[in-house]
Amino acid sequence: MAEGSSASQLIRLHEIRRACSACSLRELCLPVALNHKDTEELDRIVERSRPLRKGEKLCRPGQPFSAIYAVLSGSLKSSLLGRSGDSQVIAFHLPGELIGLDAIGTGSHPSTIEALETTSVCKIPFSQLEALARKLPGLQHQLLRVMSKEIFGEHELLQVVSRRTAEQRLAIMLLNLSQRFGRRGLSRTRFRLSMSRLDLGNYLGLAPETTSRTFRRFVDQGLLRVTGKEIELLDLQALHGLTKEDSDNPRHARRC
Repeated sequence: MAEGSSASQLIRLHEIRRACSACSLRELCLPVALNHKDTEELDRIVERSRPLRKGEKLCRPGQPFSAIYAVLSGSLKSSLLGRSGDSQVIAFHLPGELIGLDAIGTGSHPSTIEALETTSVCKIPFSQLEALARKLPGLQHQLLRVMSKEIFGEHELLQVVSRRTAEQRLAIMLLNLSQRFGRRGLSRTRFRLSMSRLDLGNYLGLAPETTSRTFRRFVDQGLLRVTGKEIELLDLQALHGLTKEDSDNPRHARRC
Protein backbone atom coordinates (compact mmCIF):
# COMPACT_ATOMS: atom_id res chain seq x y z
CA MET A 1 0.00 0.00 0.00
CA ALA A 2 1.32 3.41 -0.95
CA GLU A 3 2.31 5.73 1.87
CA GLY A 4 -0.07 8.47 0.69
CA SER A 5 -2.98 6.04 0.52
CA SER A 6 -2.24 4.73 4.02
CA ALA A 7 -2.10 8.25 5.45
CA SER A 8 -5.38 9.12 3.73
CA GLN A 9 -7.12 6.11 5.28
CA LEU A 10 -5.80 6.97 8.74
CA ILE A 11 -7.08 10.52 8.43
CA ARG A 12 -10.47 9.31 7.25
CA LEU A 13 -10.76 6.81 10.10
CA HIS A 14 -9.78 9.54 12.56
CA GLU A 15 -12.54 11.75 11.16
CA ILE A 16 -15.07 8.91 11.49
CA ARG A 17 -14.12 8.33 15.10
CA ARG A 18 -14.24 12.04 15.88
CA ALA A 19 -17.69 12.41 14.29
CA CYS A 20 -19.04 9.45 16.27
CA SER A 21 -17.29 10.22 19.57
CA ALA A 22 -20.49 11.65 21.13
CA CYS A 23 -22.90 9.22 19.48
CA SER A 24 -24.59 6.16 20.92
CA LEU A 25 -23.77 4.45 17.59
CA ARG A 26 -20.11 4.69 18.57
CA GLU A 27 -20.56 1.38 20.42
CA LEU A 28 -22.23 -0.08 17.32
CA CYS A 29 -20.05 1.43 14.61
CA LEU A 30 -16.74 1.14 16.45
CA PRO A 31 -16.89 -1.91 18.75
CA VAL A 32 -13.55 -3.19 19.98
CA ALA A 33 -13.81 -6.37 17.89
CA LEU A 34 -13.96 -4.52 14.56
CA ASN A 35 -10.73 -4.13 12.64
CA HIS A 36 -9.91 -1.29 10.26
CA LYS A 37 -11.46 -3.02 7.23
CA ASP A 38 -14.71 -3.82 9.07
CA THR A 39 -14.96 -0.26 10.37
CA GLU A 40 -14.61 1.07 6.85
CA GLU A 41 -17.25 -1.37 5.61
CA LEU A 42 -19.68 -0.29 8.30
CA ASP A 43 -19.08 3.39 7.63
CA ARG A 44 -19.73 2.78 3.93
CA ILE A 45 -23.44 2.05 4.49
CA VAL A 46 -24.04 5.16 6.62
CA GLU A 47 -25.66 7.96 4.64
CA ARG A 48 -25.23 11.62 5.61
CA SER A 49 -27.53 14.03 3.80
CA ARG A 50 -28.22 17.75 4.08
CA PRO A 51 -29.34 19.07 7.48
CA LEU A 52 -33.04 19.23 8.27
CA ARG A 53 -34.52 22.68 8.78
CA LYS A 54 -36.61 23.55 11.84
CA GLY A 55 -40.08 22.07 11.36
CA GLU A 56 -38.99 19.70 8.59
CA LYS A 57 -40.24 16.11 8.92
CA LEU A 58 -37.81 13.20 9.01
CA CYS A 59 -40.60 10.59 9.11
CA ARG A 60 -44.39 10.59 8.85
CA PRO A 61 -47.01 8.11 10.12
CA GLY A 62 -47.42 5.18 7.75
CA GLN A 63 -44.13 5.83 5.99
CA PRO A 64 -42.49 2.47 5.15
CA PHE A 65 -39.62 1.59 7.45
CA SER A 66 -36.27 1.32 5.72
CA ALA A 67 -33.65 2.80 8.05
CA ILE A 68 -32.79 3.88 11.54
CA TYR A 69 -31.25 7.27 12.23
CA ALA A 70 -28.70 8.66 14.65
CA VAL A 71 -28.77 12.33 15.61
CA LEU A 72 -25.44 14.00 14.87
CA SER A 73 -26.44 17.52 15.91
CA GLY A 74 -29.60 19.40 16.73
CA SER A 75 -32.75 17.75 18.10
CA LEU A 76 -36.11 16.31 17.06
CA LYS A 77 -39.45 15.34 18.55
CA SER A 78 -41.73 12.36 17.93
CA SER A 79 -45.48 12.83 18.18
CA LEU A 80 -48.64 10.80 17.66
CA LEU A 81 -51.98 12.05 16.40
CA GLY A 82 -54.84 11.08 18.74
CA ARG A 83 -58.39 10.18 17.74
CA SER A 84 -59.54 13.67 18.68
CA GLY A 85 -56.97 15.16 16.33
CA ASP A 86 -54.68 16.35 19.13
CA SER A 87 -50.96 15.78 18.80
CA GLN A 88 -49.16 14.03 21.67
CA VAL A 89 -45.39 14.42 22.01
CA ILE A 90 -43.94 11.04 22.97
CA ALA A 91 -40.18 11.61 22.77
CA PHE A 92 -37.39 14.13 22.27
CA HIS A 93 -34.24 13.04 20.45
CA LEU A 94 -30.84 14.57 21.26
CA PRO A 95 -27.37 14.23 19.69
CA GLY A 96 -26.08 10.67 19.83
CA GLU A 97 -29.50 9.06 20.13
CA LEU A 98 -31.26 6.64 17.77
CA ILE A 99 -34.53 7.28 15.95
CA GLY A 100 -36.91 4.92 14.17
CA LEU A 101 -36.62 1.89 16.43
CA ASP A 102 -40.39 1.81 17.02
CA ALA A 103 -40.97 1.07 13.32
CA ILE A 104 -38.91 -2.12 13.14
CA GLY A 105 -41.69 -4.44 14.33
CA THR A 106 -44.55 -3.10 12.17
CA GLY A 107 -42.58 -2.12 9.09
CA SER A 108 -43.90 1.45 9.08
CA HIS A 109 -43.36 4.56 11.16
CA PRO A 110 -46.13 5.14 13.72
CA SER A 111 -45.22 8.73 14.56
CA THR A 112 -44.25 12.07 13.06
CA ILE A 113 -40.60 12.88 13.66
CA GLU A 114 -39.86 16.59 13.26
CA ALA A 115 -36.73 18.70 13.61
CA LEU A 116 -36.90 21.21 16.48
CA GLU A 117 -33.98 23.18 15.04
CA THR A 118 -31.41 22.76 12.28
CA THR A 119 -30.55 19.07 12.68
CA SER A 120 -28.13 16.62 11.07
CA VAL A 121 -28.70 12.87 11.17
CA CYS A 122 -26.95 9.73 9.98
CA LYS A 123 -29.18 7.34 8.04
CA ILE A 124 -28.39 3.64 8.39
CA PRO A 125 -30.34 1.46 5.91
CA PHE A 126 -31.66 -1.38 8.06
CA SER A 127 -31.45 -4.14 5.44
CA GLN A 128 -27.78 -3.35 4.83
CA LEU A 129 -27.15 -3.15 8.57
CA GLU A 130 -28.73 -6.58 9.07
CA ALA A 131 -26.69 -8.07 6.21
CA LEU A 132 -23.51 -6.58 7.64
CA ALA A 133 -24.38 -7.87 11.12
CA ARG A 134 -24.51 -11.41 9.72
CA LYS A 135 -21.00 -10.98 8.34
CA LEU A 136 -19.31 -9.29 11.30
CA PRO A 137 -19.06 -11.27 14.57
CA GLY A 138 -20.49 -9.40 17.52
CA LEU A 139 -22.14 -6.64 15.50
CA GLN A 140 -25.65 -8.08 15.85
CA HIS A 141 -25.23 -8.28 19.63
CA GLN A 142 -23.99 -4.69 19.72
CA LEU A 143 -26.97 -3.58 17.61
CA LEU A 144 -29.55 -5.26 19.86
CA ARG A 145 -27.89 -3.95 23.01
CA VAL A 146 -27.85 -0.32 21.83
CA MET A 147 -31.43 -0.50 20.55
CA SER A 148 -32.68 -2.05 23.79
CA LYS A 149 -30.95 0.65 25.82
CA GLU A 150 -32.58 3.46 23.83
CA ILE A 151 -36.10 1.98 24.01
CA PHE A 152 -35.84 1.25 27.74
CA GLY A 153 -34.71 4.80 28.45
CA GLU A 154 -37.77 6.34 26.77
CA HIS A 155 -40.25 4.00 28.47
CA GLU A 156 -38.62 4.47 31.87
CA LEU A 157 -38.96 8.27 31.73
CA LEU A 158 -42.62 8.18 30.70
CA GLN A 159 -43.37 5.76 33.54
CA VAL A 160 -41.56 7.88 36.12
CA VAL A 161 -43.39 11.13 35.31
CA SER A 162 -46.87 9.63 35.39
CA ARG A 163 -49.03 10.63 38.38
CA ARG A 164 -46.50 13.19 39.63
CA THR A 165 -46.97 16.86 40.49
CA ALA A 166 -45.98 19.59 38.04
CA GLU A 167 -42.80 20.40 40.00
CA GLN A 168 -41.80 16.74 40.17
CA ARG A 169 -42.39 16.19 36.46
CA LEU A 170 -40.34 19.20 35.41
CA ALA A 171 -37.54 18.36 37.87
CA ILE A 172 -37.40 14.77 36.56
CA MET A 173 -37.31 15.99 32.95
CA LEU A 174 -34.53 18.52 33.59
CA LEU A 175 -32.44 15.90 35.41
CA ASN A 176 -33.05 13.43 32.59
CA LEU A 177 -31.82 15.95 30.02
CA SER A 178 -28.83 16.69 32.27
CA GLN A 179 -27.87 13.01 32.29
CA ARG A 180 -28.37 12.61 28.55
CA PHE A 181 -26.21 15.63 27.71
CA GLY A 182 -23.61 14.46 30.23
CA ARG A 183 -23.36 11.01 28.62
CA ARG A 184 -22.39 12.75 25.37
CA GLY A 185 -19.56 14.62 27.09
CA LEU A 186 -21.50 17.89 27.23
CA SER A 187 -22.30 20.03 30.25
CA ARG A 188 -24.75 18.53 32.72
CA THR A 189 -25.71 21.91 34.15
CA ARG A 190 -25.84 24.22 31.13
CA PHE A 191 -27.70 23.28 27.99
CA ARG A 192 -30.19 24.57 25.42
CA LEU A 193 -33.84 23.54 25.51
CA SER A 194 -34.72 23.44 21.83
CA MET A 195 -38.31 22.35 22.51
CA SER A 196 -41.00 24.94 23.16
CA ARG A 197 -42.75 25.20 26.51
CA LEU A 198 -45.86 23.99 24.68
CA ASP A 199 -44.10 20.80 23.48
CA LEU A 200 -42.46 20.24 26.84
CA GLY A 201 -45.78 20.62 28.64
CA ASN A 202 -47.46 18.34 26.11
CA TYR A 203 -44.86 15.65 26.76
CA LEU A 204 -45.15 15.99 30.55
CA GLY A 205 -48.94 16.19 30.54
CA LEU A 206 -49.01 19.79 31.76
CA ALA A 207 -50.90 22.82 30.50
CA PRO A 208 -48.62 25.43 28.85
CA GLU A 209 -49.32 27.98 31.58
CA THR A 210 -48.51 25.38 34.26
CA THR A 211 -45.18 24.62 32.59
CA SER A 212 -44.25 28.31 32.41
CA ARG A 213 -45.38 28.92 35.98
CA THR A 214 -43.32 25.98 37.27
CA PHE A 215 -40.24 27.25 35.43
CA ARG A 216 -40.71 30.65 37.07
CA ARG A 217 -41.10 29.01 40.47
CA PHE A 218 -37.83 27.12 40.00
CA VAL A 219 -36.10 30.36 39.03
CA ASP A 220 -37.50 32.14 42.09
CA GLN A 221 -36.33 29.28 44.31
CA GLY A 222 -32.79 29.54 42.90
CA LEU A 223 -32.89 26.09 41.33
CA LEU A 224 -32.09 27.25 37.81
CA ARG A 225 -31.44 30.23 35.59
CA VAL A 226 -33.23 30.75 32.27
CA THR A 227 -31.91 32.94 29.47
CA GLY A 228 -34.08 32.50 26.41
CA LYS A 229 -33.73 28.80 25.60
CA GLU A 230 -30.53 28.42 27.63
CA ILE A 231 -30.96 26.61 30.95
CA GLU A 232 -28.46 26.54 33.81
CA LEU A 233 -29.17 24.13 36.66
CA LEU A 234 -27.94 25.86 39.83
CA ASP A 235 -28.89 23.27 42.47
CA LEU A 236 -28.87 19.65 41.27
CA GLN A 237 -29.23 18.35 44.81
CA ALA A 238 -32.42 20.32 45.39
CA LEU A 239 -33.84 19.14 42.05
CA HIS A 240 -33.11 15.54 43.02
CA GLY A 241 -34.84 16.21 46.32
CA LEU A 242 -37.95 17.43 44.52
CA THR A 243 -38.25 14.18 42.60
CA LYS A 244 -38.38 12.24 45.88
CA GLU A 245 -40.84 14.49 47.69
CA ASP A 246 -44.06 12.90 48.96
CA SER A 247 -46.85 14.05 46.65
CA ASP A 248 -49.05 14.44 49.72
CA ASN A 249 -46.84 17.27 50.90
CA PRO A 250 -48.95 20.45 50.46
CA ARG A 251 -45.93 22.25 48.96
CA HIS A 252 -45.90 19.79 46.06
CA ALA A 253 -49.58 18.93 45.80
CA ARG A 254 -50.43 21.60 43.22
CA ARG A 255 -52.57 20.26 40.45
CA CYS A 256 -51.53 20.24 36.83
